[in-house]
Amino acid sequence: MNQNDLLNMRYATITEAREEMSKLLEARPANYSLDAPLYNDPHMFRVDVEEIFQKEWLFVGMTSEIPNRGDYFTVEIAQNPILVVRDADGSVNAFHNTCRHRGSRVCLEHRGKVANLVCPYHQWTYDLKGNLLFAGTEMGDSFDKSQHGLKKAHCKTAGGFIFISLGKEEPQGDFDEFLATLEEYMAPYDVENTKLAAESNMYEKANWKLVLENNRECYHCAGSHPELLNTILEWDDTNDPRAPQDFLDHYADQAAKWDAEGIPHEHKSYGPGKRNRIVRMPLKKGTKVMTIDGEAGCKKMLGSIKNPELGSMRILHLPNSWNHMQSDHFIVFRVLPISAQESMVTTKWFVHKDAVEGEDYDPERLRQVWDATNDQDRILGEQNQLGINSVGYQPGQYSETYEFGVMNFLEWYTDTIQKNLKK
Repeated sequence: MNQNDLLNMRYATITEAREEMSKLLEARPANYSLDAPLYNDPHMFRVDVEEIFQKEWLFVGMTSEIPNRGDYFTVEIAQNPILVVRDADGSVNAFHNTCRHRGSRVCLEHRGKVANLVCPYHQWTYDLKGNLLFAGTEMGDSFDKSQHGLKKAHCKTAGGFIFISLGKEEPQGDFDEFLATLEEYMAPYDVENTKLAAESNMYEKANWKLVLENNRECYHCAGSHPELLNTILEWDDTNDPRAPQDFLDHYADQAAKWDAEGIPHEHKSYGPGKRNRIVRMPLKKGTKVMTIDGEAGCKKMLGSIKNPELGSMRILHLPNSWNHMQSDHFIVFRVLPISAQESMVTTKWFVHKDAVEGEDYDPERLRQVWDATNDQDRILGEQNQLGINSVGYQPGQYSETYEFGVMNFLEWYTDTIQKNLKK
């Protein structure tokens, strides 16, 4: 155990950590960052896992990643291995990726295709709905296969997005209303007719909340993200006090084009802290998509889209995803916690399913802007974590002009933790 481990093990029991977390969140001013233990204490991290990542809806992937019967991908959520698979009837199912015999993982690869789900340990076999088909004669006559199917995770899809919850019961709230809006706003992109063009998995030595905080503000963009700022505008709301008049005029011109094409663009948000948010915004004048030069990333447009300068539809889902939908490709981001001071940031790029690599698109060119931006943010997040670990750290005040998105995130986090701790 190193010095940081000793420093950060402040609470002897998880019960103490839960009680102290509630007190710290209750006392925190809304416009200040969190106390250090909420960013680095292992017991408080466990509370985050139990009250957020094992209870709330999480984004895990896109339906077009598993287009056909038996296609699957796996994901690990704080030591909880999960399997997402396409069933024969076209539905998407999510299961705990742990065999009902002795607990081995069933699917070992990151993604693949199967006729049935077969545990490699003792060959227990499940169908794509999780029903146990075969356990061998060794289990005896009294063994009831019907009681040993794979354990399900709650799973919902909308607009090509896949969300799961590991809770015993589905989380309550206005999630279905958000999903209905997501279905409507994603319709022009026709996600079922897209394919995964590239994927990155970036390990970041920072608490998952620091990753999200970094994403929810562009205060740092001018000093850190030259590639991103070739195309993106720093504000994502016409009510942003920083937005100049020429931007408002540009937005009005774009909105008229969206209306002409039947592209929905009214800003939508749901839940405390605008937990689920959809915002369509133009990119800089003269740019089409988030490539290094702002020119097309793929020769084939998505779905019913006709205007290559569609801008970016930004979709936020707390606690773990932000996304950019564009005319010829879209990018989804997923954050998952590993430990109190470690996270995994996954980025995926999608193009039309008929686009040919090397002819219609170059994966490296698609990735260039966000590979650079992600790595820049990784460095910022890791340095932020190291500073917070210092005995000299104390919570600092946010800029309400530039960091209102961070304040929204922590409003949602505080509300959700406090609500779940009382259950």
